[in-house]
Amino acid sequence: MEIAIQTDGTIRELIPDKNYSFDYNTAAKEVRNQISRGFCPKLISGNESIDDYQTIFIGTPNWFKTLAPPVMSFLRKHDFTGKTIIPFCTHGGGGFCQIENNIAIECSKSIMLPGIAVDGIVSPEEVSKWLETIGYQF
Repeated sequence: MEIAIQTDGTIRELIPDKNYSFDYNTAAKEVRNQISRGFCPKLISGNESIDDYQTIFIGTPNWFKTLAPPVMSFLRKHDFTGKTIIPFCTHGGGGFCQIENNIAIECSKSIMLPGIAVDGIVSPEEVSKWLETIGYQF
């Protein structure tokens, strides 16, 4: 949310056609299975065109060292050729792991700037400093 506030960006929520379980252990099994199979769920929200955007921040939780499957669906649905991609993730201590690499593979014809991995709550000042460090133009 803080990134969108500071960049005056549009937030696009990715909603898969099937919700994940509210039970942590069940959800973890579902996600592990999807990731291991390379499954990309159908999105009921997040399919809108990205043609009017030149810079796209791509956020995901770190799920088992990679992207959440709905985010992978989004990446595979759209053409990012020539666009600037800026990744960010939330995590519980694992950082980016393979997330930046996975985004770079899916968006190989785009420009990718250094992302930010957030463990917990990030302050507005931290976001500002990161955006400044990567040369994001406000």
